[in-house]
Amino acid sequence: MSKSQIAYHWIKARIDDGTFSPGYRLVFGQIAQELGVSTVPVREAVRRLEAEGLVTYEHNIGAQVAMADESDYQHTMQTLALVEGYAAALAAPSLPGKALDEAKGLNAELTACLDNFEPSRFTALNRDFHRVLCGTCPNPQVLDLVNRGWNRLAGLRTSTFSFVPGRAHESVREHQNILDLFDRNAPAGEIELAVREHRLTTLETFLAWRHP
Repeated sequence: MSKSQIAYHWIKARIDDGTFSPGYRLVFGQIAQELGVSTVPVREAVRRLEAEGLVTYEHNIGAQVAMADESDYQHTMQTLALVEGYAAALAAPSLPGKALDEAKGLNAELTACLDNFEPSRFTALNRDFHRVLCGTCPNPQVLDLVNRGWNRLAGLRTSTFSFVPGRAHESVREHQNILDLFDRNAPAGEIELAVREHRLTTLETFLAWRHP
């Protein structure tokens, strides 16, 4: 492969796996140094990624990883808020203590991430947290809808935490509130509402950032 092809595949792989999250600034010099090439093939690779819609270029800002389609993200989050809240409420009565302990451990990891924040890692741990709480949902169709929502978010390559890192602090506090509800065997309606509002607050934070 040519140097520009190598640079293209290297950058694209990091966009695909979330290392370069939406809004991440692509500094040509840093990438060139990492790959041991000049900035010319990096620039060519970025132009190709821009043509594919994976990268945007703005004057005085430079090249950045493109954001997902806003309306698609909004619709996915709204749907996920409904089905995930219901799935968590259905799962709560049969959730093993071991699974609840795992969720608490994941929230502790999320809290530890706040000091040296990495949006891609936080997003992955956040998904694991929610996956554990919904894991024993007895309705396979509801759980399938939840999984589809999570997979769609991953395909959109977006995370509110990339744009509004402060949301991460609020998120772990809301997780703790949800865990407390599970701990005290709260009514299903309370759990459903807490999980739904948690997801919708993330969406509202993103929209407030996009449209100040």
